[in-house]
Amino acid sequence: MSLKKINTILAAALILFILWFGSEFILCPELTAPGFGLPGWPSGDGGGFLIIKGTRGVVMALVLGVLLITGHRRALGWAMLVESLGAYGDMTTVLAHHGSTATAIGIPGLTATLMVVNGLLLLREPRTSAAKAIRVESKAVLPA
Repeated sequence: MSLKKINTILAAALILFILWFGSEFILCPELTAPGFGLPGWPSGDGGGFLIIKGTRGVVMALVLGVLLITGHRRALGWAMLVESLGAYGDMTTVLAHHGSTATAIGIPGLTATLMVVNGLLLLREPRTSAAKAIRVESKAVLPA
């Protein structure tokens, strides 16, 4: 199986997972939050922040999905690397608030790490012939 196909499958799986997980936080935060690793339900109006987390997740997944569908693979690689910081931030938040270490490492930590791996693999893909043609054409235009 080619690197491009492996990258595409991994990216699609990550995108669908992030989209699903974000949607769960929007649709039923009271059921999703305990499985995220935090020790307790937010007090007062704090539950609204879980919906914000879900919205962030859905938007992150949509950005990655658009880049994948439109074929902007290098941009997808960079976006994966940058967006992994959000998942590492979630892991750190759970750990800092005395949540489940196993869940913090197993859900947002693993997601972030897979995003980094996938992002780096996407950046290692050979450039397309169109990109090579642009480079060759730009070299021909430059004065010697």
